[in-house]
Amino acid sequence: MALVELSVVEQRYRAVLQVEAGVPVTEVAAGFGVSRQSVHAWAKRYRTEGLAGLADRSKRPRSSPGQMPAEVEVVVCELRREHPRWGPVRIVHEVARLGVVPVPRG
Repeated sequence: MALVELSVVEQRYRAVLQVEAGVPVTEVAAGFGVSRQSVHAWAKRYRTEGLAGLADRSKRPRSSPGQMPAEVEVVVCELRREHPRWGPVRIVHEVARLGVVPVPRG
């Protein structure tokens, strides 16, 4: 018997097919070595998006509301390079002295 390597999408598809066939989610999750929540998520995504919904998704957040504006980041990075021993309090003071306001985007 030859070993067959299945892609992630194929494995998730097989798990979803088992759930659709009436196999308990707990049993399917144990068989595939994943959590019940993962199997539920795959089944839901398959119902709404089809096979494409089973592909890996990025974990990157859509936005970073606390991120500083690029202009402030450039000034802070330059100060860090020029003065590696300065801590955050000193850098905030120097950035404010330069007239740049280090306020996160909102």
